[in-house]
Amino acid sequence: MNEIERMIQELCPDGVEFRKLGEVAKCYSGATPKTSNREYWEGGTIPWMNSGEVNLGRVFSTQKFITPLGYNSCSTKMVPAHTVVVALAGQGKTRGTVAITEIELCTNQSLCAIEVNSDLLNSYFLWHYLRGQYNTLRRISSGDGTRGGLNQDMIRNFEIPVPPMEVQRKIVEILDKFTELEAELEAELEAELEARRKQYEYYRNKLLTFTPPDRQDLRWCSLGDVATIKGRIGFRGYTRKDLVEAHKGAISLSPSNIQNGILNLESCTYISWAKYEESPEIMAEVGDIIFTKTASVGKTALIKSLTEKATINPQLVLLKELKCDALYLTHVMQASSFQNEVRKITGIGSVPNVPQRALAEIKIPLPPIAEQRRIAAILDNFEALTNSLQDGLPAEIAARRQQYEYYRDKLLTFPRKTA
Repeated sequence: MNEIERMIQELCPDGVEFRKLGEVAKCYSGATPKTSNREYWEGGTIPWMNSGEVNLGRVFSTQKFITPLGYNSCSTKMVPAHTVVVALAGQGKTRGTVAITEIELCTNQSLCAIEVNSDLLNSYFLWHYLRGQYNTLRRISSGDGTRGGLNQDMIRNFEIPVPPMEVQRKIVEILDKFTELEAELEAELEAELEARRKQYEYYRNKLLTFTPPDRQDLRWCSLGDVATIKGRIGFRGYTRKDLVEAHKGAISLSPSNIQNGILNLESCTYISWAKYEESPEIMAEVGDIIFTKTASVGKTALIKSLTEKATINPQLVLLKELKCDALYLTHVMQASSFQNEVRKITGIGSVPNVPQRALAEIKIPLPPIAEQRRIAAILDNFEALTNSLQDGLPAEIAARRQQYEYYRDKLLTFPRKTA
Protein backbone atom coordinates (compact mmCIF):
# COMPACT_ATOMS: atom_id res chain seq x y z
CA MET A 1 0.00 0.00 0.00
CA ASN A 2 1.49 3.36 -1.02
CA GLU A 3 1.25 6.55 1.02
CA ILE A 4 -1.71 7.95 -0.92
CA GLU A 5 -3.69 4.73 -0.54
CA ARG A 6 -2.93 4.73 3.19
CA MET A 7 -4.12 8.33 3.54
CA ILE A 8 -7.31 7.56 1.60
CA GLN A 9 -8.05 4.57 3.80
CA GLU A 10 -7.49 6.58 6.98
CA LEU A 11 -9.17 9.86 5.99
CA CYS A 12 -12.03 8.67 3.80
CA PRO A 13 -12.57 4.92 4.26
CA ASP A 14 -16.01 5.14 2.62
CA GLY A 15 -14.55 6.59 -0.59
CA VAL A 16 -13.91 10.03 -2.05
CA GLU A 17 -16.70 12.51 -2.64
CA PHE A 18 -17.23 13.66 -6.22
CA ARG A 19 -18.67 17.16 -6.75
CA LYS A 20 -19.54 19.40 -9.67
CA LEU A 21 -16.92 22.06 -10.37
CA GLY A 22 -19.52 24.79 -10.02
CA GLU A 23 -20.01 23.76 -6.38
CA VAL A 24 -16.36 24.22 -5.43
CA ALA A 25 -15.19 26.93 -7.84
CA LYS A 26 -16.20 30.04 -9.78
CA CYS A 27 -16.14 29.53 -13.55
CA TYR A 28 -16.03 32.52 -15.91
CA SER A 29 -14.72 33.61 -19.31
CA GLY A 30 -13.09 36.79 -20.54
CA ALA A 31 -13.39 38.83 -23.72
CA THR A 32 -11.32 40.44 -26.48
CA PRO A 33 -10.95 44.23 -26.86
CA LYS A 34 -11.66 45.45 -30.39
CA THR A 35 -8.57 44.45 -32.37
CA SER A 36 -8.84 47.35 -34.83
CA ASN A 37 -8.52 49.95 -32.04
CA ARG A 38 -4.82 50.57 -31.45
CA GLU A 39 -5.47 52.38 -28.19
CA TYR A 40 -6.62 49.08 -26.73
CA TRP A 41 -3.37 47.26 -27.58
CA GLU A 42 -0.37 49.48 -28.30
CA GLY A 43 1.78 49.96 -25.21
CA GLY A 44 -0.41 47.59 -23.20
CA THR A 45 0.84 46.29 -19.87
CA ILE A 46 -2.00 43.94 -18.84
CA PRO A 47 -1.24 40.32 -19.85
CA TRP A 48 -3.98 38.96 -22.15
CA MET A 49 -4.21 35.23 -22.82
CA ASN A 50 -5.80 33.41 -25.75
CA SER A 51 -6.56 29.73 -26.37
CA GLY A 52 -3.33 29.16 -28.28
CA GLU A 53 -1.35 29.65 -25.06
CA VAL A 54 -3.08 26.94 -23.03
CA ASN A 55 -0.69 24.32 -24.39
CA LEU A 56 2.08 25.92 -22.31
CA GLY A 57 0.65 24.11 -19.28
CA ARG A 58 1.95 26.70 -16.82
CA VAL A 59 1.56 30.30 -17.99
CA PHE A 60 4.30 32.64 -16.77
CA SER A 61 3.80 35.23 -19.52
CA THR A 62 1.53 35.98 -22.48
CA GLN A 63 2.20 36.96 -26.07
CA LYS A 64 -0.12 39.96 -26.05
CA PHE A 65 -0.87 42.78 -23.64
CA ILE A 66 -3.77 45.23 -23.51
CA THR A 67 -4.05 48.74 -22.16
CA PRO A 68 -6.30 49.75 -19.23
CA LEU A 69 -8.53 51.39 -21.86
CA GLY A 70 -8.77 48.08 -23.70
CA TYR A 71 -9.47 46.25 -20.46
CA ASN A 72 -12.34 48.59 -19.60
CA SER A 73 -13.76 48.40 -23.13
CA CYS A 74 -14.91 44.78 -22.83
CA SER A 75 -16.14 42.28 -20.30
CA THR A 76 -12.84 40.52 -19.74
CA LYS A 77 -11.87 39.85 -16.13
CA MET A 78 -8.62 39.70 -14.20
CA VAL A 79 -7.74 36.11 -13.37
CA PRO A 80 -5.67 35.63 -10.20
CA ALA A 81 -2.40 33.72 -10.26
CA HIS A 82 -2.74 29.97 -9.58
CA THR A 83 -6.07 29.73 -11.42
CA VAL A 84 -6.88 26.81 -13.72
CA VAL A 85 -7.84 27.73 -17.29
CA VAL A 86 -9.63 25.45 -19.78
CA ALA A 87 -9.83 26.09 -23.53
CA LEU A 88 -13.50 26.11 -24.52
CA ALA A 89 -12.66 26.37 -28.22
CA GLY A 90 -9.67 26.61 -30.51
CA GLN A 91 -8.13 25.17 -33.64
CA GLY A 92 -7.04 21.55 -33.95
CA LYS A 93 -6.65 19.81 -30.60
CA THR A 94 -6.76 22.97 -28.46
CA ARG A 95 -10.29 22.49 -27.16
CA GLY A 96 -10.21 20.77 -23.76
CA THR A 97 -6.57 21.57 -22.99
CA VAL A 98 -5.78 22.90 -19.52
CA ALA A 99 -3.29 25.40 -18.08
CA ILE A 100 -2.61 27.06 -14.75
CA THR A 101 -1.72 30.74 -14.40
CA GLU A 102 1.45 31.70 -12.57
CA ILE A 103 0.70 35.44 -12.92
CA GLU A 104 -2.38 37.64 -12.77
CA LEU A 105 -3.81 38.07 -16.27
CA CYS A 106 -7.00 38.42 -18.27
CA THR A 107 -8.36 36.01 -20.88
CA ASN A 108 -10.38 35.98 -24.06
CA GLN A 109 -13.86 34.51 -24.52
CA SER A 110 -12.51 31.12 -25.65
CA LEU A 111 -11.14 30.36 -22.18
CA CYS A 112 -12.88 29.45 -18.95
CA ALA A 113 -11.10 30.40 -15.72
CA ILE A 114 -11.77 28.11 -12.76
CA GLU A 115 -11.11 29.96 -9.51
CA VAL A 116 -11.30 27.36 -6.75
CA ASN A 117 -12.62 27.58 -3.20
CA SER A 118 -9.24 27.14 -1.51
CA ASP A 119 -10.86 25.59 1.58
CA LEU A 120 -12.08 22.67 -0.51
CA LEU A 121 -9.82 22.40 -3.51
CA ASN A 122 -6.14 22.84 -4.30
CA SER A 123 -5.83 24.56 -7.69
CA TYR A 124 -2.75 22.52 -8.66
CA PHE A 125 -4.57 19.31 -7.76
CA LEU A 126 -7.38 20.42 -10.09
CA TRP A 127 -4.87 21.29 -12.83
CA HIS A 128 -3.24 17.87 -12.71
CA TYR A 129 -6.64 16.15 -12.60
CA LEU A 130 -8.14 18.03 -15.57
CA ARG A 131 -5.03 17.44 -17.66
CA GLY A 132 -5.91 13.77 -17.44
CA GLN A 133 -9.53 14.46 -18.47
CA TYR A 134 -8.73 15.87 -21.91
CA ASN A 135 -10.51 13.10 -23.85
CA THR A 136 -13.56 13.32 -21.58
CA LEU A 137 -13.78 17.09 -22.01
CA ARG A 138 -13.59 16.63 -25.77
CA ARG A 139 -16.39 14.06 -25.70
CA ILE A 140 -18.82 16.24 -23.76
CA SER A 141 -18.23 19.28 -25.97
CA SER A 142 -20.90 20.13 -28.52
CA GLY A 143 -20.27 19.13 -32.11
CA ASP A 144 -17.06 17.77 -33.56
CA GLY A 145 -13.93 18.96 -35.34
CA THR A 146 -13.61 22.69 -35.95
CA ARG A 147 -17.26 23.26 -35.01
CA GLY A 148 -17.09 21.72 -31.58
CA GLY A 149 -16.92 23.69 -28.38
CA LEU A 150 -17.23 23.58 -24.63
CA ASN A 151 -19.18 26.14 -22.61
CA GLN A 152 -19.18 27.37 -19.04
CA ASP A 153 -22.18 25.25 -18.04
CA MET A 154 -20.40 22.09 -19.18
CA ILE A 155 -17.41 23.07 -17.04
CA ARG A 156 -19.59 23.91 -14.01
CA ASN A 157 -21.36 20.54 -14.27
CA PHE A 158 -18.15 18.56 -14.74
CA GLU A 159 -17.66 16.18 -11.82
CA ILE A 160 -14.30 15.94 -10.06
CA PRO A 161 -13.05 14.01 -7.00
CA VAL A 162 -12.61 16.14 -3.87
CA PRO A 163 -10.44 14.14 -1.46
CA PRO A 164 -9.29 15.69 1.85
CA MET A 165 -6.89 18.60 1.45
CA GLU A 166 -4.02 16.56 2.96
CA VAL A 167 -4.41 14.04 0.14
CA GLN A 168 -4.64 16.75 -2.50
CA ARG A 169 -1.48 18.46 -1.25
CA LYS A 170 0.45 15.17 -1.13
CA ILE A 171 -0.56 14.27 -4.69
CA VAL A 172 0.45 17.73 -5.91
CA GLU A 173 3.81 17.38 -4.16
CA ILE A 174 4.47 14.05 -5.90
CA LEU A 175 3.30 15.16 -9.36
CA ASP A 176 5.10 18.51 -9.16
CA LYS A 177 8.38 16.76 -8.43
CA PHE A 178 7.71 14.43 -11.31
CA THR A 179 6.91 17.30 -13.71
CA GLU A 180 10.02 19.23 -12.60
CA LEU A 181 12.19 16.22 -13.38
CA GLU A 182 10.30 15.66 -16.61
CA ALA A 183 10.82 19.31 -17.61
CA GLU A 184 14.56 19.12 -16.92
CA LEU A 185 14.92 15.95 -18.96
CA GLU A 186 12.79 17.36 -21.78
CA ALA A 187 14.88 20.54 -21.85
CA GLU A 188 18.05 18.47 -22.22
CA LEU A 189 16.51 16.35 -24.97
CA GLU A 190 15.08 19.38 -26.77
CA ALA A 191 18.51 21.07 -26.66
CA GLU A 192 20.13 17.95 -28.13
CA LEU A 193 17.44 17.73 -30.78
CA GLU A 194 17.91 21.39 -31.69
CA ALA A 195 21.68 20.88 -31.96
CA ARG A 196 21.07 17.91 -34.25
CA ARG A 197 18.73 20.00 -36.44
CA LYS A 198 21.35 22.74 -36.75
CA GLN A 199 23.92 20.11 -37.69
CA TYR A 200 21.55 18.78 -40.36
CA GLU A 201 20.97 22.32 -41.70
CA TYR A 202 24.73 22.89 -41.84
CA TYR A 203 25.35 19.78 -43.95
CA ARG A 204 22.33 20.49 -46.14
CA ASN A 205 23.57 23.99 -46.91
CA LYS A 206 27.11 22.67 -47.52
CA LEU A 207 25.96 19.93 -49.89
CA LEU A 208 23.71 22.35 -51.78
CA THR A 209 26.23 25.16 -52.17
CA PHE A 210 27.78 24.98 -55.62
CA THR A 211 30.49 27.16 -57.13
CA PRO A 212 29.78 27.21 -60.89
CA PRO A 213 33.43 26.93 -62.11
CA ASP A 214 33.91 23.81 -59.97
CA ARG A 215 31.05 21.91 -61.61
CA GLN A 216 31.01 21.68 -65.40
CA ASP A 217 27.99 19.38 -65.26
CA LEU A 218 25.90 21.82 -63.19
CA ARG A 219 23.23 24.05 -64.69
CA TRP A 220 21.14 26.78 -63.09
CA CYS A 221 17.42 26.80 -63.83
CA SER A 222 14.44 28.84 -62.79
CA LEU A 223 12.12 27.03 -60.38
CA GLY A 224 9.34 27.46 -62.94
CA ASP A 225 11.44 25.52 -65.49
CA VAL A 226 11.50 22.37 -63.36
CA ALA A 227 8.01 22.50 -61.83
CA THR A 228 4.49 23.64 -62.58
CA ILE A 229 3.45 25.97 -59.73
CA LYS A 230 -0.26 26.05 -58.89
CA GLY A 231 -2.17 27.98 -56.21
CA ARG A 232 -5.80 28.39 -55.25
CA ILE A 233 -7.49 30.94 -57.51
CA GLY A 234 -8.87 33.85 -55.48
CA PHE A 235 -12.53 33.52 -56.40
CA ARG A 236 -12.34 29.80 -55.58
CA GLY A 237 -11.32 30.42 -52.00
CA TYR A 238 -13.47 28.95 -49.28
CA THR A 239 -15.23 30.12 -46.17
CA ARG A 240 -16.25 28.45 -42.92
CA LYS A 241 -19.44 27.17 -44.54
CA ASP A 242 -17.31 25.01 -46.84
CA LEU A 243 -15.67 23.23 -43.89
CA VAL A 244 -16.93 19.76 -43.02
CA GLU A 245 -16.32 17.21 -40.29
CA ALA A 246 -13.18 15.10 -40.38
CA HIS A 247 -13.18 12.46 -43.16
CA LYS A 248 -16.46 13.81 -44.60
CA GLY A 249 -14.62 15.64 -47.39
CA ALA A 250 -11.11 16.29 -48.68
CA ILE A 251 -8.14 17.42 -46.58
CA SER A 252 -7.23 21.05 -47.10
CA LEU A 253 -3.50 21.26 -46.40
CA SER A 254 -2.32 24.34 -44.50
CA PRO A 255 1.04 25.68 -43.22
CA SER A 256 0.34 24.04 -39.83
CA ASN A 257 0.64 20.64 -41.54
CA ILE A 258 4.32 21.37 -42.26
CA GLN A 259 6.39 20.59 -39.16
CA ASN A 260 10.18 20.75 -39.35
CA GLY A 261 10.04 20.27 -43.11
CA ILE A 262 7.84 17.18 -42.91
CA LEU A 263 4.17 16.84 -43.82
CA ASN A 264 2.17 15.94 -40.71
CA LEU A 265 -1.48 14.91 -41.15
CA GLU A 266 -2.39 14.25 -37.52
CA SER A 267 -4.60 17.37 -37.37
CA CYS A 268 -6.30 18.47 -40.59
CA THR A 269 -9.02 20.75 -41.86
CA TYR A 270 -11.54 19.21 -44.27
CA ILE A 271 -13.56 20.91 -47.01
CA SER A 272 -16.61 19.70 -48.93
CA TRP A 273 -16.22 17.45 -51.97
CA ALA A 274 -17.85 20.15 -54.11
CA LYS A 275 -15.20 22.70 -53.13
CA TYR A 276 -12.45 20.11 -53.65
CA GLU A 277 -13.64 19.18 -57.15
CA GLU A 278 -13.99 22.84 -58.11
CA SER A 279 -10.19 23.17 -58.46
CA PRO A 280 -8.71 20.05 -60.10
CA GLU A 281 -5.41 21.84 -60.78
CA ILE A 282 -4.59 21.90 -57.05
CA MET A 283 -5.58 18.36 -56.18
CA ALA A 284 -2.57 17.14 -54.22
CA GLU A 285 -0.76 13.94 -55.21
CA VAL A 286 2.10 11.91 -53.80
CA GLY A 287 5.32 13.39 -55.19
CA ASP A 288 4.06 16.98 -55.20
CA ILE A 289 5.79 19.64 -53.10
CA ILE A 290 3.86 22.17 -51.00
CA PHE A 291 5.24 25.63 -50.28
CA THR A 292 3.86 28.34 -47.99
CA LYS A 293 3.56 31.63 -49.86
CA THR A 294 1.58 33.64 -47.27
CA ALA A 295 2.07 34.39 -43.55
CA SER A 296 4.62 31.74 -42.43
CA VAL A 297 6.42 32.11 -45.77
CA GLY A 298 8.96 29.53 -46.94
CA LYS A 299 7.77 26.35 -45.19
CA THR A 300 8.28 23.46 -47.61
CA ALA A 301 7.46 19.75 -47.56
CA LEU A 302 7.28 16.83 -49.96
CA ILE A 303 4.05 14.84 -50.05
CA LYS A 304 5.40 11.32 -49.49
CA SER A 305 2.06 9.66 -48.73
CA LEU A 306 -1.66 10.45 -48.58
CA THR A 307 -4.37 8.30 -47.03
CA GLU A 308 -7.18 10.60 -48.24
CA LYS A 309 -7.76 12.98 -51.11
CA ALA A 310 -6.28 16.41 -50.46
CA THR A 311 -6.00 19.93 -51.79
CA ILE A 312 -4.39 23.15 -50.50
CA ASN A 313 -5.66 26.25 -48.78
CA PRO A 314 -4.96 29.77 -50.17
CA GLN A 315 -1.73 30.09 -48.16
CA LEU A 316 0.02 27.33 -50.11
CA VAL A 317 1.11 26.54 -53.64
CA LEU A 318 1.68 23.10 -55.16
CA LEU A 319 4.73 22.21 -57.24
CA LYS A 320 3.68 19.52 -59.72
CA GLU A 321 5.04 17.82 -62.86
CA LEU A 322 8.61 17.94 -61.54
CA LYS A 323 11.48 17.66 -64.03
CA CYS A 324 14.03 16.77 -61.36
CA ASP A 325 14.28 14.53 -58.30
CA ALA A 326 11.47 15.52 -55.91
CA LEU A 327 13.49 14.92 -52.73
CA TYR A 328 16.42 16.90 -54.08
CA LEU A 329 14.21 19.86 -54.99
CA THR A 330 12.56 19.78 -51.55
CA HIS A 331 15.96 20.00 -49.85
CA VAL A 332 17.03 22.82 -52.19
CA MET A 333 13.91 24.82 -51.30
CA GLN A 334 14.54 24.30 -47.58
CA ALA A 335 18.20 25.37 -47.81
CA SER A 336 19.23 28.81 -46.56
CA SER A 337 20.32 30.03 -50.04
CA PHE A 338 16.82 29.45 -51.47
CA GLN A 339 15.12 30.82 -48.34
CA ASN A 340 17.24 33.99 -48.64
CA GLU A 341 15.95 34.48 -52.19
CA VAL A 342 12.38 33.96 -50.94
CA ARG A 343 12.86 36.69 -48.35
CA LYS A 344 14.00 39.10 -51.08
CA ILE A 345 10.72 38.72 -52.97
CA THR A 346 8.41 38.59 -49.96
CA GLY A 347 6.08 41.57 -49.87
CA ILE A 348 6.18 43.86 -46.85
CA GLY A 349 2.87 44.25 -45.03
CA SER A 350 0.79 43.00 -42.16
CA VAL A 351 0.65 39.59 -43.90
CA PRO A 352 3.87 38.63 -45.77
CA ASN A 353 3.24 37.26 -49.25
CA VAL A 354 5.37 35.76 -52.05
CA PRO A 355 4.18 36.52 -55.60
CA GLN A 356 3.82 33.30 -57.53
CA ARG A 357 5.58 34.66 -60.64
CA ALA A 358 8.56 35.86 -58.62
CA LEU A 359 8.79 32.45 -56.93
CA ALA A 360 8.95 30.75 -60.33
CA GLU A 361 11.94 32.93 -61.32
CA ILE A 362 14.19 31.92 -58.40
CA LYS A 363 17.29 30.13 -59.72
CA ILE A 364 18.17 26.66 -58.42
CA PRO A 365 21.28 24.48 -58.99
CA LEU A 366 20.64 21.34 -60.99
CA PRO A 367 23.38 18.68 -61.18
CA PRO A 368 22.85 15.41 -63.12
CA ILE A 369 19.99 13.25 -61.87
CA ALA A 370 22.32 10.66 -60.32
CA GLU A 371 23.99 13.38 -58.24
CA GLN A 372 20.59 14.80 -57.27
CA ARG A 373 19.56 11.41 -55.93
CA ARG A 374 22.86 10.91 -54.10
CA ILE A 375 22.55 14.27 -52.32
CA ALA A 376 18.86 13.69 -51.58
CA ALA A 377 19.56 10.24 -50.07
CA ILE A 378 22.23 11.62 -47.74
CA LEU A 379 20.03 14.50 -46.58
CA ASP A 380 16.90 12.38 -46.30
CA ASN A 381 18.63 9.89 -44.00
CA PHE A 382 19.96 12.73 -41.85
CA GLU A 383 16.54 14.39 -41.78
CA ALA A 384 14.80 11.13 -40.81
CA LEU A 385 17.24 10.68 -37.94
CA THR A 386 16.63 14.25 -36.80
CA ASN A 387 12.89 14.69 -37.24
CA SER A 388 11.33 11.24 -37.05
CA LEU A 389 8.35 11.15 -34.73
CA GLN A 390 8.81 7.44 -34.10
CA ASP A 391 12.55 7.06 -33.54
CA GLY A 392 15.29 8.80 -31.61
CA LEU A 393 14.92 11.84 -29.40
CA PRO A 394 11.30 12.82 -30.21
CA ALA A 395 10.17 9.34 -29.18
CA GLU A 396 12.13 9.64 -25.93
CA ILE A 397 10.45 12.98 -25.19
CA ALA A 398 7.06 11.38 -25.86
CA ALA A 399 7.97 8.49 -23.53
CA ARG A 400 8.72 10.93 -20.70
CA ARG A 401 5.30 12.51 -21.12
CA GLN A 402 3.60 9.13 -21.16
CA GLN A 403 5.41 8.19 -17.95
CA TYR A 404 4.06 11.29 -16.20
CA GLU A 405 0.57 10.60 -17.53
CA TYR A 406 0.69 7.03 -16.24
CA TYR A 407 1.56 8.07 -12.67
CA ARG A 408 -0.85 11.02 -12.79
CA ASP A 409 -3.77 8.83 -13.78
CA LYS A 410 -2.83 6.20 -11.18
CA LEU A 411 -2.63 8.78 -8.37
CA LEU A 412 -5.83 10.55 -9.41
CA THR A 413 -8.10 7.50 -9.60
CA PHE A 414 -10.23 7.28 -6.44
CA PRO A 415 -12.96 5.00 -5.11
CA ARG A 416 -16.22 6.96 -5.29
CA LYS A 417 -18.12 7.57 -2.09
CA THR A 418 -21.59 6.10 -2.34
CA ALA A 419 -24.68 8.03 -1.24
